[in-house]
Amino acid sequence: MAESTGMTAGPDDTGERGLTAGLSGPVRAWIAIASALSVTIAVWIMFGLGHALGLYVPLETEYLYCLIGLLLPLVFLINTVSGQRRSGAVPFYDGLLAAAAFGIPITFAVVSDAMLNEGWEYTAPPYAKVLSYVMWALVLEALRRSAGMTIFVICAVISLYPFYADWAPGLLRAQSTAFDITAGYHIFGSESILGVPMNAFATLVIGFLIFGVALQYTGGGAFFLNLAFALLGTHRGGPGKVAIFSSGLMGSMSGSVITNVLTTGVMSIPAMKRVGFKPAYAGGVEACASTGGVLMPPVMGATAFVMATFIEMPYSEIVLAAAIPSLLYYAGLFLQIDAYAARHGIKGLPAEELPSVRTVMKEGWYFIAVFALLVFMLLYLQREAQAPFYASLLLIVINQISPRHRWDRAKLIRFVQAVGTMLAELAALLAGVGLIIGALTLSGKVGSIAYELVAFAGDNIFLLLVTGAVTSFILGMGMTVTAAYIFLAVTLAPALTTSGLDLMAVHLFMLYWGMVSFITPPVSLGAFAAASIARSDPMKTGLQAMRLGSIIYFLPFFFVLNPALIGRGPAEEVLMVVLSAFAGIVLIAGGLQGYLLGFGVISGGRLVSLACRILLILSGIALALPGNATLGLSHSALLGGGAVLFGLALALAWIARSPRTA
Repeated sequence: MAESTGMTAGPDDTGERGLTAGLSGPVRAWIAIASALSVTIAVWIMFGLGHALGLYVPLETEYLYCLIGLLLPLVFLINTVSGQRRSGAVPFYDGLLAAAAFGIPITFAVVSDAMLNEGWEYTAPPYAKVLSYVMWALVLEALRRSAGMTIFVICAVISLYPFYADWAPGLLRAQSTAFDITAGYHIFGSESILGVPMNAFATLVIGFLIFGVALQYTGGGAFFLNLAFALLGTHRGGPGKVAIFSSGLMGSMSGSVITNVLTTGVMSIPAMKRVGFKPAYAGGVEACASTGGVLMPPVMGATAFVMATFIEMPYSEIVLAAAIPSLLYYAGLFLQIDAYAARHGIKGLPAEELPSVRTVMKEGWYFIAVFALLVFMLLYLQREAQAPFYASLLLIVINQISPRHRWDRAKLIRFVQAVGTMLAELAALLAGVGLIIGALTLSGKVGSIAYELVAFAGDNIFLLLVTGAVTSFILGMGMTVTAAYIFLAVTLAPALTTSGLDLMAVHLFMLYWGMVSFITPPVSLGAFAAASIARSDPMKTGLQAMRLGSIIYFLPFFFVLNPALIGRGPAEEVLMVVLSAFAGIVLIAGGLQGYLLGFGVISGGRLVSLACRILLILSGIALALPGNATLGLSHSALLGGGAVLFGLALALAWIARSPRTA
């Protein structure tokens, strides 16, 4: 729809020279080569080509070291010392760092047999010990450049923990380990940089990252945005609803809140402002919609794949479990936007400015076909590792047949470079976060922390949950969601599951609360990014996002207390819990926005209106909260209490309603 006018979006702008613009030709060439080799090795492993063709089958450690050796150097070539994207020549010292980041892991890959047979994680030869020190420092520096100073400091301090554990206070005290053994465990062991995060990256995440980049470079983002405008643009508050639809799809494939905001927000936020949404409110809508996209199946962010590896469950099970809460979150957001538009008389966009559904589907039908293939392979065939590769291949083949977004040689190279850039930065992050797991495992604190947390809470599940929520939120402010999740999965999750809570629900609980910081001041990075587009006050935008996304604060407690809300339980209980939760969210949205679906504006004096809205929110919480033994309340008791509170709110609103609003 590049030639269309009005509110349609053109092809995704990937830049004239891509993400590596400004770098020298040889550096760009090496980025493309390293990216292509990484993908080739991943395909070789994930499709079992070595076994199928009777050729070489590398050890797992060889595979992981090769990936690190190909991808880690790219961080030093692409990012400057300050962590900014490089736009000039690579200085000699970064060239040396890149060379070391390539040479050391490749050396380890070559000697993997000896490493395993001789137990290098505890008794490495002298030259290997020296290289392990250098490798440790390289991983931390790559982490700092790609993810920022906060997470670097956290990972650096914790990675050294086994060395100073006997000096630590209180429950953190443990027996110290020699520095050389600590380094050997981090670099040669299977629980640190080669642990769960890197394993998830190497066996699951790579394919989905390639798929996300392929969607972006074939115009997928523009298609979903145009489809959203065609379906919802003319409705009441249409641009706000467009933001929900398009950001949900884009966030699902990108796995990044900020990327999502900057991709879809440049179209949806101006459109919202144009029809009457206040700037801060428009920014809040986009921030909430983009945050929810990372929680939306079928392609959730990298954290979901790490979770699948961590709890040893098929990714398809995580997708199915996450579906209901994410739909409820978006339902609450949609209802609030509709209520806001109705209360303030905000209409949609003129139909003549928008594309027709038929035109959009004619030009981009294959995106739907590709998504259908992906979902089929994920949920029916359960081929999580291979599915995104097939989907990416189909998408690129159709793209090359279609003249609209067909790549020439330069665009193909930019696509490969973009894949390498994204893989490199995530590999650096996951290798760095793996140091946390390695440190806690080596020191023996993984199990003891869980025991001590349970003892501290006195077997009080609610106290443990609140502790987990607050900790997830705080970590989410300074770390990526993936990093925060991994830290809590190691330390807090065992305590919660030991208390009798469902394993899947506990891990989703931590994922949700790790996302909360994106829409909650004082940090609210998603809201601040949206505010820059909306030209609104960042703090006001964050407060609006917090109000709009308020459902996200309740949902994790709902499903962790009763896993029926994530589809784990008898069908009749799941159905009852989901329907009552949806009814509760309708009431909560009505109370927050002062407009109840089917009733209209909640009018009357300020005190009466406030009382009605509070009663609606309380009745909604009672309906949405699933009954269980932990709460000491049954479904019927909560439904009855919610019905009584709703009846009081409705009666009060009806009495106070003026003839003018009737």
